[in-house]
Amino acid sequence: MKNRKALIIVDAQNDFMPGGALAVPEGDEIISVINSLLPKFDLIIFTKDWHPYNHKSFASQHEDKEIYDSVDLNGLSQVLWPDHCIQDTPGADLHPGIDFGKINGDFYFFKKGMDPEVDSYSGFYDNGRKNSTGLKEFLDERGVAEVYVVGLALDYCVSYTAIDAAMEGFKTAVIEDGTRSISPDINEVLQNFHEAGVSFIESWELEMYNLVK
Repeated sequence: MKNRKALIIVDAQNDFMPGGALAVPEGDEIISVINSLLPKFDLIIFTKDWHPYNHKSFASQHEDKEIYDSVDLNGLSQVLWPDHCIQDTPGADLHPGIDFGKINGDFYFFKKGMDPEVDSYSGFYDNGRKNSTGLKEFLDERGVAEVYVVGLALDYCVSYTAIDAAMEGFKTAVIEDGTRSISPDINEVLQNFHEAGVSFIESWELEMYNLVK
């Protein structure tokens, strides 16, 4: 019977924190929220961008292109990013403030973005939806019915992960104070959540409405 609830922590990595290669404004402010959530779940998933140095989402891999330009990458529109979260570099490490000692249950890591030919915002699929990380099957095997999503950045990897979770049949909520966005305008993100059936809640609501233990 599927009745478990999982916390998915998306890309809480150094390169997305202030001072990192692709810093999300106030990104480090989510760490205290994440730590407060860790004891409430018996299954926690950490996703990590894990790019090779020559990933083609990097502006450095395209002549005459600048950071934040858009290009066609194998048939998909692709924003060009600064080099970030390169495999086995400090920027790809999780923020050191995450307190693993607060975890009471099981935790696992899912890496994404390893194919240099396609970016992977979602923790479930690459942007072309051709290759799966195996996260759906992993959650299904463990009887997960609901997922709660936090991490960085709201308007990219968090959004893609949450919408994919909902599309795969999981009851899905994004925890607002556990995420930050690159853009200050999140109206389109919220509209996409509404259309996909993704809830957008505050962390205090989890206990107020007995959503988690």
